[in-house]
Amino acid sequence: MKILIVQDYLRSGGTERQSILLANAFADAGHGVTLLTFRPGGALAPTVAGNVARRRLQPFDLGLDWFAPRLTAEVRRLAPDIALCMGRMANCYAGRIQQSMTGPVIATMRTGKTLPAPFRRSLATVRHIVANSREARDTLVQQQGLPAQKISVIYNSLVFPAAATLARNEALRAQQGATPSTTVLLCVAMFRPEKNQRELVEIASGLPADRDWQLWLAGDGPARAGCAQLAAAKNLAARVKFLGFQRNPTPLYAAADVAVHASWSEALSNFLIEAQAHGLPAVAYQAQGIQECFIPGRTGWAIPRDDREAFRATLVRRMEDTANTRTAAAASARAFARESFDPARQVVAYLDLFDRLR
Repeated sequence: MKILIVQDYLRSGGTERQSILLANAFADAGHGVTLLTFRPGGALAPTVAGNVARRRLQPFDLGLDWFAPRLTAEVRRLAPDIALCMGRMANCYAGRIQQSMTGPVIATMRTGKTLPAPFRRSLATVRHIVANSREARDTLVQQQGLPAQKISVIYNSLVFPAAATLARNEALRAQQGATPSTTVLLCVAMFRPEKNQRELVEIASGLPADRDWQLWLAGDGPARAGCAQLAAAKNLAARVKFLGFQRNPTPLYAAADVAVHASWSEALSNFLIEAQAHGLPAVAYQAQGIQECFIPGRTGWAIPRDDREAFRATLVRRMEDTANTRTAAAASARAFARESFDPARQVVAYLDLFDRLR
């Protein structure tokens, strides 16, 4: 099968990691895979496997996520059996791609943001849609009026599955000034306004001063500088650590104690499912798909948006959990995530869908 995956740019985001994971896995399964991007390069470009064909539409990086010159001509030239559009910009073009193909085009719903008009038109035009959570599917049915039978739910895959046993990374903790008794709160996400890391700094600033904790924020992006300024203004420079982009955040999961997330725009959080796979309990603001990332009230807690006091109170309770409680929660989190978001199973689900649509 000739499979085309369309993505605007290979930046360091969760959708981009999913695009590459699927492309690599489809190629390993013996299919001819082309990963077509609008812009060349990107932080994750080196992670594309050698058996995946790479095509770029812009002759050099113009910094324009939306600019896709010669897109339909390139699609016709490639003549794929099926096309999968990943990310907002690619999905805005999905309808146009469908009109240039005889085979099916699959759009994806992987966002909690308001959908632009070209995205909405594409959803009506393409042959099928994959939503990465049940809540995302329900949003399409209820708000966009799309038929439920046109939508399949396939969860995100674990990009960094944890080993069967995972030793605590005390060396990394020590590098950041954390002692064995420090509670390390971790968030791994691009610094975009909707990911809302500023809110995590605000929440942390109200934690009890006599508690031993640190907040680690891993990632990069346009909102990072403002978050760093806020942390300095709150006199939290010693407690809030900005760790930058992590191509593989596994060592951070092994060093942390609690996953924290304040994003207001999600369909399913890659960070939270990875954290669960590594045994971290999660505390997160409620958003689309969040409660599908963990076992509510057992391995994760969804907090009403903007309720800082409830978020802080839940974090304090996690700091007070006994060793036995933490061990049991970690085991449940690992088992849940590895079963629900198993990469092999998700890849098979996509390939089965492709076969049915063809």
